[in-house]
Amino acid sequence: MKESFRWYGPKDPVPLSTIRQAGATTIVSALHDVPNGEVWSIDAIKSHQTLIANAGLKWGVVESVPIHEEIKQRTGNFEVYIENYKATLENLAHCEILTICYNFMPILDWTRTHLYKPLEDGSTALSYEIDALRAFDLFVVKRVKAAQDYTEQEIQDAKAYFEALNPLQIESLTKSIIAGLPGAEEGYTMQQFNEQIEAYANLNKETLRSHLIQFLAALMPTAESVGVNMCIHPDDPPHSLFGIPRVVSTASDIEALFSAVPSLNNGLTFCTGSFGVRPDNDLLEMFTQHAERIHFLHFRSTKRDDKGNFYEANHLEGDVDMFAMVKAALSEERRRKEAGRSDWEIPMRPDHGHQMLDDLEKHINPGYSAIGRLKGLAELRGLAMGIIRSGF
Repeated sequence: MKESFRWYGPKDPVPLSTIRQAGATTIVSALHDVPNGEVWSIDAIKSHQTLIANAGLKWGVVESVPIHEEIKQRTGNFEVYIENYKATLENLAHCEILTICYNFMPILDWTRTHLYKPLEDGSTALSYEIDALRAFDLFVVKRVKAAQDYTEQEIQDAKAYFEALNPLQIESLTKSIIAGLPGAEEGYTMQQFNEQIEAYANLNKETLRSHLIQFLAALMPTAESVGVNMCIHPDDPPHSLFGIPRVVSTASDIEALFSAVPSLNNGLTFCTGSFGVRPDNDLLEMFTQHAERIHFLHFRSTKRDDKGNFYEANHLEGDVDMFAMVKAALSEERRRKEAGRSDWEIPMRPDHGHQMLDDLEKHINPGYSAIGRLKGLAELRGLAMGIIRSGF
């Protein structure tokens, strides 16, 4: 596996020099200053690429080229934005960057309710609490049809949660959800957030899925011609939010997507954390079924409860059988190498490390501390070496 680290550009608190010391060789990055929907120019791509190369590293994966909301809704200037997306793929290919991670989550990218959940060992983790999300929906956003989406008991639990919050806690919850997390290119004011929710009011799951399929069908001729591998990231969390459906959450979602657009350039970012939040997702079976089109790996583990709450666990703990997943990835790499595939080595990054040790005193991007991810990378590297040395 190509050991990779995410880097948010020159403003990232974790510099490239630190990433190189961690032993990663591949950088996962994006042009975060380019507004959603605009073309990434060759000059801008090369400038970013040069910054990375000068640190002795290689920009190997884009995460991500955001998809404009009008593409997801197929409204307004969606056709223009699709053409812009094609132009960006061509420009990235010109610069020999051929792996593009993206997502199709409406409005919000990855969502957490708490960014610094205290753990028993003194470190902190990202977490998602279902009552907090429902309380925000019902009593902060005050979405018109919110009550229709919850049972009476769920509403009562959310109300009790909300009434226990003080104003600062409400503000913190609001910022955590809508102000924009790392990798979510757009944050929202409350008014903008409500306007976006309203824009999706009449869009059901099958319609959203059809919009994704149409987008990919339009994109594939370009991706195939320039050799770009698109790899969609699963929904995080993998269920609907604020009454808006999500369509990349389950095994059946993935099967529908690849059946409709069978090109191998239409691939998958296999995120064990996102898929692993759902107990009905059999990660190993899903990986095995779609192994040939997995172009990027996010290895992290979550710990869930029966209610739907979860937090980011240590990389080798939680609900994910990381031994089985790393072994499956190494087996797929060996199969590809034997078949003569040029893309046999799959880029992998340790996702969402704990904030720990000296990083507890530093300003960091939530989930992206240097030490927590270094720990995860070291654990995954050791696990992979052990599997390889065993002859697997």
